Amino acid sequence: MSTTAVAQQQSRWRSRSPSPVAEHSMDSRQAAAQVTASSRSNFYFAFLLMRKERRNAIYAVYAYCRLIDDIVDSDDPVEQKQAALAVWEDELRAAFQGGSPQHPVALALREAHQRFGVRYEDALLVLRGCQTDLHKRRYASWSELYDYCYHVASAVGLMCIALFGCKHPGSRDYAVHLGQALQLTNILRDVAEDAARDRIYLPQEALTEFGLCEADILTGQRSTATLWLVRHLAARARREYALARATLPPSDRRALLPAEIMGSIYFGLLEEVEQRGDAVLTHGPRPKLTSRRKIERALHATLHTLLPYSDKLLAPAY
Repeated sequence: MSTTAVAQQQSRWRSRSPSPVAEHSMDSRQAAAQVTASSRSNFYFAFLLMRKERRNAIYAVYAYCRLIDDIVDSDDPVEQKQAALAVWEDELRAAFQGGSPQHPVALALREAHQRFGVRYEDALLVLRGCQTDLHKRRYASWSELYDYCYHVASAVGLMCIALFGCKHPGSRDYAVHLGQALQLTNILRDVAEDAARDRIYLPQEALTEFGLCEADILTGQRSTATLWLVRHLAARARREYALARATLPPSDRRALLPAEIMGSIYFGLLEEVEQRGDAVLTHGPRPKLTSRRKIERALHATLHTLLPYSDKLLAPAY
Protein backbone atom coordinates (compact mmCIF):
# COMPACT_ATOMS: atom_id res chain seq x y z
CA MET A 1 0.00 0.00 0.00
CA SER A 2 1.39 3.39 -0.94
CA THR A 3 2.02 6.03 1.69
CA THR A 4 0.08 8.55 -0.39
CA ALA A 5 -3.01 6.33 -0.50
CA VAL A 6 -2.92 5.77 3.26
CA ALA A 7 -2.51 9.48 3.90
CA GLN A 8 -5.48 10.27 1.65
CA GLN A 9 -7.65 7.75 3.47
CA GLN A 10 -6.58 9.07 6.88
CA SER A 11 -7.37 12.61 5.74
CA ARG A 12 -10.80 11.53 4.52
CA TRP A 13 -11.58 9.88 7.84
CA ARG A 14 -10.47 12.91 9.84
CA SER A 15 -12.61 15.23 7.72
CA ARG A 16 -15.74 13.25 8.59
CA SER A 17 -15.11 13.13 12.34
CA PRO A 18 -16.58 15.82 14.59
CA SER A 19 -13.46 15.84 16.77
CA PRO A 20 -9.71 15.19 16.27
CA VAL A 21 -10.16 11.55 17.22
CA ALA A 22 -8.28 10.27 14.17
CA GLU A 23 -4.91 11.68 15.16
CA HIS A 24 -2.21 9.01 15.06
CA SER A 25 -1.79 9.22 18.83
CA MET A 26 -5.42 8.34 19.44
CA ASP A 27 -6.09 4.80 20.57
CA SER A 28 -7.67 2.76 17.77
CA ARG A 29 -10.48 1.50 20.01
CA GLN A 30 -11.42 5.04 21.00
CA ALA A 31 -11.41 6.00 17.33
CA ALA A 32 -13.86 3.21 16.47
CA ALA A 33 -16.08 4.09 19.43
CA GLN A 34 -16.14 7.75 18.38
CA VAL A 35 -17.33 6.89 14.87
CA THR A 36 -20.10 4.73 16.33
CA ALA A 37 -21.24 7.26 18.91
CA SER A 38 -21.16 10.24 16.54
CA SER A 39 -23.31 8.42 13.98
CA ARG A 40 -26.26 8.23 16.42
CA SER A 41 -27.12 4.93 14.80
CA ASN A 42 -29.93 2.60 15.82
CA PHE A 43 -27.17 0.10 16.52
CA TYR A 44 -25.57 2.17 19.27
CA PHE A 45 -28.21 1.25 21.85
CA ALA A 46 -27.70 -2.44 21.11
CA PHE A 47 -24.00 -2.29 21.96
CA LEU A 48 -24.26 -0.67 25.39
CA LEU A 49 -24.99 -3.90 27.30
CA MET A 50 -21.98 -5.78 25.92
CA ARG A 51 -18.85 -6.36 27.95
CA LYS A 52 -16.20 -3.75 27.31
CA GLU A 53 -13.81 -5.92 25.30
CA ARG A 54 -16.54 -7.21 23.01
CA ARG A 55 -18.14 -3.77 22.78
CA ASN A 56 -14.84 -2.27 21.63
CA ALA A 57 -14.59 -4.96 18.97
CA ILE A 58 -18.10 -4.38 17.67
CA TYR A 59 -17.46 -0.64 17.56
CA ALA A 60 -14.60 -1.49 15.19
CA VAL A 61 -16.93 -3.50 12.94
CA TYR A 62 -19.56 -0.78 12.92
CA ALA A 63 -17.01 2.00 12.31
CA TYR A 64 -15.53 0.07 9.38
CA CYS A 65 -18.95 -0.39 7.80
CA ARG A 66 -19.88 3.23 8.40
CA LEU A 67 -16.68 4.62 6.92
CA ILE A 68 -16.82 2.65 3.68
CA ASP A 69 -20.52 3.41 3.33
CA ASP A 70 -19.76 7.12 3.74
CA ILE A 71 -17.21 6.85 0.93
CA VAL A 72 -19.87 5.45 -1.40
CA ASP A 73 -22.42 8.12 -0.43
CA SER A 74 -20.01 11.04 -0.71
CA ASP A 75 -20.11 13.53 -3.59
CA ASP A 76 -16.58 12.63 -4.69
CA PRO A 77 -15.97 11.44 -8.26
CA VAL A 78 -16.42 7.71 -8.79
CA GLU A 79 -12.71 7.28 -9.53
CA GLN A 80 -11.83 8.82 -6.18
CA LYS A 81 -14.32 6.57 -4.40
CA GLN A 82 -12.83 3.52 -6.12
CA ALA A 83 -9.37 4.54 -4.98
CA ALA A 84 -10.56 5.08 -1.41
CA LEU A 85 -12.24 1.65 -1.30
CA ALA A 86 -9.10 0.10 -2.80
CA VAL A 87 -7.15 1.56 0.11
CA TRP A 88 -9.60 -0.13 2.46
CA GLU A 89 -9.14 -3.43 0.67
CA ASP A 90 -5.41 -3.13 1.36
CA GLU A 91 -6.14 -2.15 4.96
CA LEU A 92 -8.34 -5.23 5.42
CA ARG A 93 -5.68 -7.51 4.01
CA ALA A 94 -3.14 -6.01 6.37
CA ALA A 95 -5.47 -6.20 9.38
CA PHE A 96 -6.50 -9.82 8.86
CA GLN A 97 -3.44 -11.35 7.23
CA GLY A 98 -0.58 -10.27 9.44
CA GLY A 99 0.29 -6.93 7.90
CA SER A 100 0.55 -3.44 9.36
CA PRO A 101 -2.68 -1.50 8.83
CA GLN A 102 -2.45 2.28 9.09
CA HIS A 103 -6.02 3.41 9.70
CA PRO A 104 -7.04 3.43 13.39
CA VAL A 105 -10.27 1.56 12.63
CA ALA A 106 -8.32 -1.07 10.69
CA LEU A 107 -6.07 -1.45 13.71
CA ALA A 108 -9.16 -2.00 15.86
CA LEU A 109 -10.43 -4.59 13.35
CA ARG A 110 -7.12 -6.43 13.62
CA GLU A 111 -7.58 -6.66 17.38
CA ALA A 112 -11.18 -7.89 16.93
CA HIS A 113 -9.92 -10.57 14.54
CA GLN A 114 -7.10 -11.66 16.84
CA ARG A 115 -9.18 -11.73 20.03
CA PHE A 116 -12.58 -12.92 18.82
CA GLY A 117 -12.13 -14.47 15.40
CA VAL A 118 -13.88 -11.93 13.18
CA ARG A 119 -13.44 -13.32 9.69
CA TYR A 120 -11.66 -11.66 6.78
CA GLU A 121 -14.08 -13.26 4.29
CA ASP A 122 -17.07 -11.55 5.88
CA ALA A 123 -15.36 -8.16 6.11
CA LEU A 124 -14.40 -8.41 2.45
CA LEU A 125 -17.99 -9.25 1.45
CA VAL A 126 -19.15 -5.97 2.98
CA LEU A 127 -16.53 -4.08 1.00
CA ARG A 128 -17.56 -5.86 -2.21
CA GLY A 129 -21.15 -4.81 -1.59
CA CYS A 130 -20.12 -1.18 -1.23
CA GLN A 131 -18.04 -1.42 -4.40
CA THR A 132 -21.17 -2.67 -6.18
CA ASP A 133 -22.95 0.53 -5.21
CA LEU A 134 -20.44 2.56 -7.24
CA HIS A 135 -21.67 1.08 -10.51
CA LYS A 136 -24.95 -0.76 -10.02
CA ARG A 137 -28.00 1.48 -9.65
CA ARG A 138 -30.79 -0.90 -10.67
CA TYR A 139 -31.76 -4.45 -9.68
CA ALA A 140 -33.59 -6.72 -12.09
CA SER A 141 -34.88 -9.31 -9.64
CA TRP A 142 -35.47 -10.08 -6.00
CA SER A 143 -32.62 -12.61 -6.10
CA GLU A 144 -30.22 -9.85 -7.18
CA LEU A 145 -31.45 -7.61 -4.38
CA TYR A 146 -31.16 -10.36 -1.77
CA ASP A 147 -27.58 -11.03 -2.91
CA TYR A 148 -26.78 -7.34 -2.43
CA CYS A 149 -28.40 -7.40 1.03
CA TYR A 150 -26.32 -10.45 1.91
CA HIS A 151 -23.14 -8.55 1.10
CA VAL A 152 -23.87 -5.26 2.85
CA ALA A 153 -25.95 -6.49 5.81
CA SER A 154 -25.94 -10.25 6.40
CA ALA A 155 -22.15 -10.31 6.16
CA VAL A 156 -22.03 -7.66 8.89
CA GLY A 157 -24.10 -9.97 11.08
CA LEU A 158 -21.70 -12.80 10.32
CA MET A 159 -18.82 -10.59 11.45
CA CYS A 160 -20.67 -9.90 14.69
CA ILE A 161 -21.72 -13.36 15.86
CA ALA A 162 -18.17 -14.20 16.90
CA LEU A 163 -18.11 -10.99 18.94
CA PHE A 164 -21.38 -11.90 20.60
CA GLY A 165 -19.86 -15.22 21.70
CA CYS A 166 -22.20 -17.47 19.71
CA LYS A 167 -21.39 -21.18 19.69
CA HIS A 168 -24.27 -22.78 17.76
CA PRO A 169 -23.78 -23.00 13.96
CA GLY A 170 -27.44 -22.06 13.50
CA SER A 171 -26.60 -18.53 14.62
CA ARG A 172 -25.20 -17.95 11.15
CA ASP A 173 -28.64 -18.56 9.62
CA TYR A 174 -30.11 -16.17 12.17
CA ALA A 175 -27.54 -13.52 11.23
CA VAL A 176 -28.29 -13.90 7.53
CA HIS A 177 -32.05 -13.48 7.96
CA LEU A 178 -31.79 -10.61 10.43
CA GLY A 179 -29.34 -8.84 8.11
CA GLN A 180 -31.77 -9.20 5.22
CA ALA A 181 -34.58 -7.83 7.38
CA LEU A 182 -32.59 -4.79 8.51
CA GLN A 183 -31.42 -3.96 4.99
CA LEU A 184 -34.90 -4.29 3.48
CA THR A 185 -36.10 -1.92 6.21
CA ASN A 186 -33.33 0.52 5.26
CA ILE A 187 -34.21 0.29 1.57
CA LEU A 188 -37.87 1.00 2.27
CA ARG A 189 -37.04 3.93 4.55
CA ASP A 190 -34.63 5.46 2.04
CA VAL A 191 -36.54 5.09 -1.25
CA ALA A 192 -36.75 8.84 -1.89
CA GLU A 193 -33.20 9.54 -0.72
CA ASP A 194 -31.81 6.81 -2.97
CA ALA A 195 -33.92 7.98 -5.91
CA ALA A 196 -32.35 11.43 -5.55
CA ARG A 197 -29.00 9.69 -6.18
CA ASP A 198 -30.48 7.85 -9.18
CA ARG A 199 -30.51 4.55 -7.27
CA ILE A 200 -33.51 2.25 -7.27
CA TYR A 201 -33.13 -0.83 -5.11
CA LEU A 202 -36.73 -1.92 -5.67
CA PRO A 203 -36.35 -4.72 -8.25
CA GLN A 204 -37.60 -4.19 -11.78
CA GLU A 205 -39.66 -7.37 -11.52
CA ALA A 206 -41.51 -5.86 -8.55
CA LEU A 207 -42.17 -2.62 -10.43
CA THR A 208 -43.47 -4.60 -13.38
CA GLU A 209 -45.68 -6.74 -11.14
CA PHE A 210 -47.43 -3.62 -9.85
CA GLY A 211 -47.59 -1.85 -13.22
CA LEU A 212 -44.96 0.74 -12.36
CA CYS A 213 -41.83 2.08 -14.05
CA GLU A 214 -38.60 3.73 -12.95
CA ALA A 215 -40.02 7.19 -13.50
CA ASP A 216 -42.70 6.56 -10.86
CA ILE A 217 -39.97 5.98 -8.26
CA LEU A 218 -37.61 8.71 -9.42
CA THR A 219 -40.34 11.36 -9.39
CA GLY A 220 -42.06 10.14 -6.23
CA GLN A 221 -45.42 9.49 -7.89
CA ARG A 222 -48.01 8.13 -5.45
CA SER A 223 -50.83 5.83 -6.44
CA THR A 224 -52.63 2.69 -5.38
CA ALA A 225 -49.90 0.72 -7.16
CA THR A 226 -47.05 2.38 -5.23
CA LEU A 227 -48.91 1.82 -1.96
CA TRP A 228 -49.16 -1.89 -2.71
CA LEU A 229 -45.51 -1.99 -3.73
CA VAL A 230 -44.48 -0.51 -0.38
CA ARG A 231 -46.70 -2.97 1.46
CA HIS A 232 -45.20 -5.85 -0.52
CA LEU A 233 -41.63 -4.88 0.39
CA ALA A 234 -42.65 -4.41 4.02
CA ALA A 235 -44.17 -7.91 4.00
CA ARG A 236 -40.91 -9.32 2.67
CA ALA A 237 -39.02 -7.57 5.45
CA ARG A 238 -41.46 -8.94 8.02
CA ARG A 239 -40.89 -12.43 6.66
CA GLU A 240 -37.14 -12.08 7.18
CA TYR A 241 -37.69 -10.88 10.77
CA ALA A 242 -39.88 -13.95 11.34
CA LEU A 243 -37.24 -16.26 9.85
CA ALA A 244 -34.59 -14.70 12.08
CA ARG A 245 -36.76 -15.30 15.13
CA ALA A 246 -37.44 -18.89 14.02
CA THR A 247 -33.76 -19.72 13.46
CA LEU A 248 -32.43 -18.20 16.69
CA PRO A 249 -30.73 -21.08 18.57
CA PRO A 250 -31.98 -21.21 22.18
CA SER A 251 -28.46 -21.95 23.41
CA ASP A 252 -27.22 -18.65 21.94
CA ARG A 253 -30.21 -16.59 23.00
CA ARG A 254 -28.40 -14.59 25.68
CA ALA A 255 -25.34 -14.10 23.50
CA LEU A 256 -27.54 -12.67 20.76
CA LEU A 257 -29.15 -10.06 23.00
CA PRO A 258 -27.45 -7.15 21.17
CA ALA A 259 -28.76 -8.50 17.86
CA GLU A 260 -32.24 -8.89 19.32
CA ILE A 261 -32.14 -5.26 20.44
CA MET A 262 -31.15 -4.24 16.91
CA GLY A 263 -33.97 -6.32 15.49
CA SER A 264 -36.50 -4.82 17.89
CA ILE A 265 -35.48 -1.23 17.13
CA TYR A 266 -35.45 -1.79 13.39
CA PHE A 267 -38.80 -3.56 13.50
CA GLY A 268 -40.18 -0.46 15.21
CA LEU A 269 -38.70 1.58 12.36
CA LEU A 270 -40.40 -0.73 9.86
CA GLU A 271 -43.73 -0.07 11.59
CA GLU A 272 -43.11 3.68 11.29
CA VAL A 273 -42.40 3.27 7.58
CA GLU A 274 -45.53 1.17 7.11
CA GLN A 275 -47.63 3.89 8.70
CA ARG A 276 -46.36 6.36 6.11
CA GLY A 277 -47.23 4.06 3.24
CA ASP A 278 -46.09 5.27 -0.16
CA ALA A 279 -45.26 8.68 1.30
CA VAL A 280 -41.76 7.22 1.68
CA LEU A 281 -41.41 7.77 -2.06
CA THR A 282 -41.58 11.53 -1.57
CA HIS A 283 -39.00 13.84 -0.06
CA GLY A 284 -39.70 14.75 3.54
CA PRO A 285 -38.55 14.00 7.07
CA ARG A 286 -36.80 10.65 7.21
CA PRO A 287 -38.75 8.02 9.17
CA LYS A 288 -37.07 7.40 12.52
CA LEU A 289 -37.73 6.44 16.11
CA THR A 290 -37.30 8.86 18.98
CA SER A 291 -34.60 8.06 21.53
CA ARG A 292 -37.34 7.25 24.05
CA ARG A 293 -38.93 4.77 21.65
CA LYS A 294 -35.57 3.14 20.95
CA ILE A 295 -34.97 2.73 24.68
CA GLU A 296 -38.43 1.24 25.16
CA ARG A 297 -37.87 -1.30 22.40
CA ALA A 298 -34.38 -2.09 23.70
CA LEU A 299 -35.76 -2.77 27.18
CA HIS A 300 -38.53 -4.93 25.78
CA ALA A 301 -36.03 -6.99 23.78
CA THR A 302 -33.83 -7.34 26.86
CA LEU A 303 -36.67 -8.57 29.04
CA HIS A 304 -37.94 -10.89 26.33
CA THR A 305 -34.46 -12.39 25.94
CA LEU A 306 -33.46 -12.73 29.60
CA LEU A 307 -36.65 -13.46 31.55
CA PRO A 308 -37.68 -17.08 32.09
CA TYR A 309 -40.94 -17.98 30.28
CA SER A 310 -40.84 -14.63 28.49
CA ASP A 311 -42.34 -16.22 25.37
CA LYS A 312 -45.50 -16.75 27.39
CA LEU A 313 -45.39 -13.48 29.29
CA LEU A 314 -44.34 -10.94 26.64
CA ALA A 315 -45.00 -10.23 23.01
CA PRO A 316 -42.06 -11.02 20.68
CA ALA A 317 -39.43 -8.31 20.33
CA TYR A 318 -40.21 -8.26 16.61
